[in-house]
Amino acid sequence: MRAFTVVSGLVAPMDRANVDTDLIIPKQFLKSIKRSGFGPNLFDEIRYLDEGQPGQDCADRPINEEFPLNFPRYKGASILLARENFGCGSSREHAPWALEDYGFRCVIASSFADIFYNNCFKNGVLPIALEESVVALLFDEMYASDGYELTVDLQRQRVITPSGEELSFEVDEFRRHCLLEGLDDIGLTLQSAEAIRSYEQGWREQSPWLFDVIK
Repeated sequence: MRAFTVVSGLVAPMDRANVDTDLIIPKQFLKSIKRSGFGPNLFDEIRYLDEGQPGQDCADRPINEEFPLNFPRYKGASILLARENFGCGSSREHAPWALEDYGFRCVIASSFADIFYNNCFKNGVLPIALEESVVALLFDEMYASDGYELTVDLQRQRVITPSGEELSFEVDEFRRHCLLEGLDDIGLTLQSAEAIRSYEQGWREQSPWLFDVIK
């Protein structure tokens, strides 16, 4: 998992409330358990004019020219600005996979669905919850300024606007540590690899008959 320390990047809007995980990555694309390859189908239902299918080349599909991610001004965005209850619906890790694979490192909204919020931290995406009034102001500034960028400093837990204003946010210390170090659940387990090997060896020596049965 990629570590998250400080990210400065272009901001793109998802200006609607209650965006569910099926809108983030539609159900027909959930057949793969790889973490990569979902970016082209992020927001597929409203990003394209036809119904996408797994394995389809998205380069030749008709795009929805009214969808913000298809606007030239938001190309290459790494921060997604959204409204309340982002990530509601079914609990699919494919949703943060698709966001991260597209290039989003951070999602800022006034609130998140709990399961989606937790899944983001395990997949290298930082979800930041700010007051609804603050999110509204960020939307206003973004729409008023082409090329609007924010800086997100996880170490200091600050979102920094182009004017230099710093907006504080809260993140659980354990989750913050994991993101800063780029540690998912597997990475955390591997940190204790030597202790695990030692424990297993101790059991082999203490109860060798158990391992003979396993063989």
